[in-house]
Amino acid sequence: MSRRTPPLVPRLRPHADSVFAEMSQLALEVGAINLGQGFPDTDGPSELKEIATAAIQDGSGNQYPPSIGIPELRQAIAAHQARFYGIELDPKTDVVVTTGASEALVATLLALVDAGDEVVMFEPWFDIYSAAISMANGQRVGVPMSGPGLRPDIDALRAAITPKTRMILLNSPHNPTGVVFTREELQAVATIAIENDILVLSDEAYEHLWFDDGEHIPICTLPQMFERTITVGSGGKSFSFTGWKVGWATGPRELIAAVRAARQHLSFASGGPFQYAMAHGLGLPDQYYRELRSDLALKRDLLCAGLEELGFGVIRPQGTYFATTDVRPLGYTDGLTFCRELPNRAGVVAIPHGVFCDDVEVGKPYVRWAFCKRTGVLQAAIDRLRAGFS
Repeated sequence: MSRRTPPLVPRLRPHADSVFAEMSQLALEVGAINLGQGFPDTDGPSELKEIATAAIQDGSGNQYPPSIGIPELRQAIAAHQARFYGIELDPKTDVVVTTGASEALVATLLALVDAGDEVVMFEPWFDIYSAAISMANGQRVGVPMSGPGLRPDIDALRAAITPKTRMILLNSPHNPTGVVFTREELQAVATIAIENDILVLSDEAYEHLWFDDGEHIPICTLPQMFERTITVGSGGKSFSFTGWKVGWATGPRELIAAVRAARQHLSFASGGPFQYAMAHGLGLPDQYYRELRSDLALKRDLLCAGLEELGFGVIRPQGTYFATTDVRPLGYTDGLTFCRELPNRAGVVAIPHGVFCDDVEVGKPYVRWAFCKRTGVLQAAIDRLRAGFS
């Protein structure tokens, strides 16, 4: 191999650089408050930590768990889906535990997308989607979110479907916009999938992080959708332990069998002690989930009010960890330029939407801010922004 030939294969070269790494490095260099990456700065329930610690101490979680997940967690996932959504699953065949929701997404795409198959998704999208489609040798097709609230454009979705379309990749609550799809929007997506005999990969990592009247509805609960849908969940997001990397995929046994086949050749098995803890977490009372949403809604309101006061065009999120702003009222036309200048100007880090779009113009004026931080951190960020833009 010539020394001048880049070792990374061509289909992965566009994914070599991460805006998250760039912005996090900027944050370290200037001591900025990092509102770019979506992880909480406080831990989840103490009882889950105690269960994980006990599984280490007594040895029950220290060796390889089953590659599809320990029975206790698969049973808890099935019970969770029945409890919250009325979805009936066989934990022996319809559930697979993965190393975070990320691995569930990657394994599904590797298992079900072949060379040349098209995967249609709304943009902006979470960056791992595009990388995983490239790994599978698939072709991604972006459909821009539209309108002042960045809602899904159903007409554009319908127009994007071709005979090569294998899958629609759906994400609600939606990262990065914070949009929660309505039942009518989901039904429109479902109709397109059914009419064209297309699979749906539904990323529902933020399923419990919805606010106000934006209650999450899994698309697989709609008529004729369960048999064509793989649903992905995240213990890290639901219980504020993102570093534990415990996720899962659920759906009809034929599709889950395919995901299991791919998944066993990735990380093979996920952290055993954390699986026991997550199994307990999924059975926590409704009050836990209500308080989680209530706390995040207060933090959302604090950050959004501060950004509105500073003149940003704020799209108040219905769910997730993230608020979106339009930077044009502040005199910027490009969110990436804004985010690269922000750490030095105001000592705060955010993430531009443009890096989540094939058509950069779709996300160019928008910026994502994470509000899953302590209120003192959010207030300090607002104060810094006020000083930087006064």
